[in-house]
Amino acid sequence: MSSHSSNHLNKVTLGGLIVTLGIIYGDIGTSPLYVMKAIVGKQAIDYDVVLGAISCIFWTLTLQTTFKYVILTLRADNKGEGGIFSLYTLVKKLKKRWLIVPAIIGGSALLADGIITPPISVSSAIEGLKTYNPELNTIPIVIGILFVLFFIQRFGTKLVGKFFGPMMLLWFGMLGTLGVIHLVGNIEILKALNPYYAVHLLQVHHEGFYVLGYVFLCTTGAEALYSDLGHCGIKNIRISWIFVKSMLVLNYFGQGAYLIEHQGQTLTDLSGTASNPGNPFYLVMPDWFLPFGIAIATAAAVIASQALISGSFTLISEAMRLNFWPKVRVKYPTELKGQLYIPSINWLLFIGCVFIVLHFEESGNMEAAYGLAIVLCMIMTTILLGFFMVLKRYNPIFIVLVLLVYLSIEISFFMANIEKFSHGGYVSVFIAGFLAFVMVIWFTAKKIRKDYTEFVKLDNFKNVISDLSNDLSIPKYATHLVYLTNASHGDEIESKVVYSILQKRPKRADIYWFVHVNVTDEPYEMEYRVREIIKDDIIRVDFYLGFRVAPRINLLFKKVVQDMVKNGEVDITSRYESLNRNNVIGDFKFVLIEKFLSYDNDFPWHERIILDIYYLLKKISLSEEQAFGLDSSSVKVEQYPIVIHPPDEINLHRINEPRSHH
Repeated sequence: MSSHSSNHLNKVTLGGLIVTLGIIYGDIGTSPLYVMKAIVGKQAIDYDVVLGAISCIFWTLTLQTTFKYVILTLRADNKGEGGIFSLYTLVKKLKKRWLIVPAIIGGSALLADGIITPPISVSSAIEGLKTYNPELNTIPIVIGILFVLFFIQRFGTKLVGKFFGPMMLLWFGMLGTLGVIHLVGNIEILKALNPYYAVHLLQVHHEGFYVLGYVFLCTTGAEALYSDLGHCGIKNIRISWIFVKSMLVLNYFGQGAYLIEHQGQTLTDLSGTASNPGNPFYLVMPDWFLPFGIAIATAAAVIASQALISGSFTLISEAMRLNFWPKVRVKYPTELKGQLYIPSINWLLFIGCVFIVLHFEESGNMEAAYGLAIVLCMIMTTILLGFFMVLKRYNPIFIVLVLLVYLSIEISFFMANIEKFSHGGYVSVFIAGFLAFVMVIWFTAKKIRKDYTEFVKLDNFKNVISDLSNDLSIPKYATHLVYLTNASHGDEIESKVVYSILQKRPKRADIYWFVHVNVTDEPYEMEYRVREIIKDDIIRVDFYLGFRVAPRINLLFKKVVQDMVKNGEVDITSRYESLNRNNVIGDFKFVLIEKFLSYDNDFPWHERIILDIYYLLKKISLSEEQAFGLDSSSVKVEQYPIVIHPPDEINLHRINEPRSHH
């Protein structure tokens, strides 16, 4: 991102702050909908438990969200971009190969969360309707809302974005107001600011230590806050967080004050119906306000889901560029920077969400599945963050302290969440595991293929190619022949490319172009360099594209050629005399080399399996030409086997005399 475009993100304007509310805080902002309900559970309300719960929530928000994310992690931006993959591209410079592990686990866990957040937020909000009709089946309503939400993704969020900010402002305003109303009558709850009660909670709560699994739900949106750094800018996030945190804390304290007034009763007593335990979030509302409260909560839940969906799109597009994910179609619905829409991921998420709604039926059952994925992601972020601080030469004592504090907090949350594994946590672990599996296979297969690609020095062949270019006895294949190559060294080329030019059917062209695309660690870099290997015969172009840039090679290559023509470096008019006289531009033909698995290979068995799955995934993902944005009319795809040390000596002997038959 160049400096001039990032400035608007660093300016703090009222508009910017309101947009930030809409984009970033949906997930963490809707947590009051289910946290207290989950902690209190079906037990009678106990004074110490309520104080402890509020204390735990306050300190979790302070340590986890404010300190770890808003103060520390937001500093780890890659040219203004955040998120676990951006963090990974930063620490990659340390050349520690295993750092890819936390990156992949964290990325998969975040995606799994994108499948669980929409159902739990929307269900919690809609279940408010049960106050009016306890027998109401909310499942169809929830699925309907989710369908509309996923359906509008294709139009981009520009339209919705204008509505999101003000809506979330209203939501947080409502949270704060409801909290204050109950706080005024019961200041005693402020004792919860003392961390003693947080520790005490673990002794008095009927689930003991495992209550942390529910407390953790109050900070689940912190990871989304980091992922969306690029959309809002660090200052807007930090300033709006002050407002958001105040409103959240007020609401939690208000819920706590209300519960203390009703100690000894259960949530079921308070709602008056056995089938529907009350939700402290709705119980604190005056009756006349309930319908408005439910509507605002539903809108906020939809916005929370939106933030995660757009986060998932960004995550997958980065994963594709970092070779973690198969190439899929990406659309750019609006002119807004960083706005993407990935149809396949969109509908995959939708199917996942519907499955969760049908499987768990109500929000209370989803709480278990929810925490596990995020806590995994947070632990991975902490590990990468530790290496980021090493890279930036932070004080070693500070680094050790931060890692100790956060790993112990997060591992405690993790242990507490593990207990919920059988209640539904297995769902998120299974989803995250499946996503991580795809990433590992794709990454490893790309690496195996690269290891088995044979490169040759271009110098050994440039004269032959130059001669071929001028050999009039061979019919011309194209005026300009463009090969996409994986050779990162400028003086090398795949042996397959040489074979394709010279041996398959000699391809005579006036100019041979070799194009190489490098994905760089700067999000929005767009640069290229050109080398003439033989004047007017062989030209190599290297693109350096950031991991957030769409590799539209067709357009980029045209631009390079135009620049070169303007500078008089290359003449692209056709070399046929009749056409040359009339300045007709020669044709460009792209040749892509696809590799397939051949059977005469001695692969180690595990590589064989990885490659088999890889080719299966490749069949359902985009073809290379679509992935590079090439125009299919001018692309020729050639298939080559990957052959690895061809089978050993074949003992076949020639005999001269006919053999006698005995």
